[in-house]
Amino acid sequence: MSRLLALCVGVSVFLTSCGEATLGDIQAGLQAERTTPLGEEPASAADAARFLTQASFGPTDAEIDIVLAKGYGAWIDGQMSSVSSSHLLYVDNRIAQIRLTNPNASPSANHFYESFWLYAANSPAQLRERMKFALSQIFVISLTDSAIDVRGAASYYDMLGENAFGNYRTLIEQVALHPMMGRYLTHLGNQKEDPATGRLPDENFAREIMQLMSIGVHELNADGTLRIDGDGQPIATYTSSDISNLAKVLTGFSWYAANPTNSTFRGGGRNNDSYVRPMIAYPAFHSTSAKLFLGTTMPAGSTDAMAELRTALDVIANHPNVAPFMCRQLIQRLITSNPSPSYVRRCSSVWANNGRGVRGDLGAVVKSILLDGEARNGDLASTPTYGKVREPVIRMTNWMRAFGATSISGNYLLNSTSATTSLGQSALASPSVFNFYRPGYVPPNTRAGAQNLTVPEFQIVNEVTVAGYANTMQAAIGNGIGTGADVRSSYAREVVIAHDANALADRMNRMLLSGRMSSTLRTRIVESVNGVNIPAATGSNQATIDTARLNRARLAVYMTMVSPEYLVQR
Repeated sequence: MSRLLALCVGVSVFLTSCGEATLGDIQAGLQAERTTPLGEEPASAADAARFLTQASFGPTDAEIDIVLAKGYGAWIDGQMSSVSSSHLLYVDNRIAQIRLTNPNASPSANHFYESFWLYAANSPAQLRERMKFALSQIFVISLTDSAIDVRGAASYYDMLGENAFGNYRTLIEQVALHPMMGRYLTHLGNQKEDPATGRLPDENFAREIMQLMSIGVHELNADGTLRIDGDGQPIATYTSSDISNLAKVLTGFSWYAANPTNSTFRGGGRNNDSYVRPMIAYPAFHSTSAKLFLGTTMPAGSTDAMAELRTALDVIANHPNVAPFMCRQLIQRLITSNPSPSYVRRCSSVWANNGRGVRGDLGAVVKSILLDGEARNGDLASTPTYGKVREPVIRMTNWMRAFGATSISGNYLLNSTSATTSLGQSALASPSVFNFYRPGYVPPNTRAGAQNLTVPEFQIVNEVTVAGYANTMQAAIGNGIGTGADVRSSYAREVVIAHDANALADRMNRMLLSGRMSSTLRTRIVESVNGVNIPAATGSNQATIDTARLNRARLAVYMTMVSPEYLVQR
């Protein structure tokens, strides 16, 4: 165990040993290499697996074959027409099932987690599943907040999936009006200012939609680099006045009700629909003051909260910062933590115009990200700053998909995996609106930090979480994970070849490392697997033979999944 844990800890060394090349040197090299056009056809199964590592919750043998047959572009097009299953429907059906024997049962966060693991591991709409997970880390709500209703959270996640390849402008309106975002960032029930009492509108969502979900805090060039003023300082994108004026725009929205009243504004008479349907405007509570927001004036006297909200969201969506700010984050979530300015600029260009004059087409943007030369050219993966730390949740789903793990109960009873002694992460369970890690996180006291390289996922990497992951995967790979070891793999394909340690190493290379396994790791796996003896058949020891073959397979999987080579997605 200590040897394997040391391998896992080694990711720290790997990430912080970026060599002596500067970021500028590396980006210049990337730019030079990427001038060769890349086709949409994978050259090998390894290329297909690498693409699926970026575009899904992990490759499977079947999906690798599909990508090889269709090519990247056609696979993406097919995925964009695929529909995800509903998390809300799952939660509702699950609680109805439980109430057959426990009439007083209520939905819990665990029921959403069940649906997350079920669909992440098994949905054919893999790109949509991966995108809604990425979007949930930008447009954050969290089940760790007691204000968040489980059914509401499930519907929120569904909403992100429905908009994954739609238009950004539509997405931010649906985010702004969802009652769970209203609860989480406290603009549900937001009331107009009252000079008599000193009451001011809540500014929480007004601030965060700009800071985290659209334009960021500093003006950007189209390539994501900072715009600098004449004094050499970054330029703020918004002011405190912009926040307070947007907060006034956001007054007067509250719970859906078929017959809205002052009572329903304050939460009276709520039913199940109110948790999952968009908030509605209550004119009596909306600020009628004049509002000056990011250079646009909304004149005094209007009680039409919805019209003013749409005007404000139009202003946000058309801000030049949105394209580079959002493109960089989506590239980080799918491809690499430090995309070159050229990569961000190309993505921003597609954001500005999808080729048909449409701005904010997320489908076109995601396709451009995945097909960009900086994503597809495998040679770039060898450069020191390329890639990203694999998120713990994605490591787990990668294991499930690669090795056909199934749920004994059919319900994927994993519950929360956010504890630092587990994976340290769960979907819709971040500790704050800033997600589990900030997109601009630079690890201090490292070579990466010295070069100002961002390594977002490294913000939750420490001695406890490294050990927690290693121990969690040891148990999962060995016996299964979840209540009653509910999710487990039989390693059917691996057991068949377990007598051949080199074949097992090849299998790990295909399913987990996209053909990039080093000779050092291969040698270590082969030696360790060969250390598990398979006895000669005697006619009565088949069970012993089967156990040895299974243990060989499990060992190969575990050694690969705790290696630094695996922990960093290339």
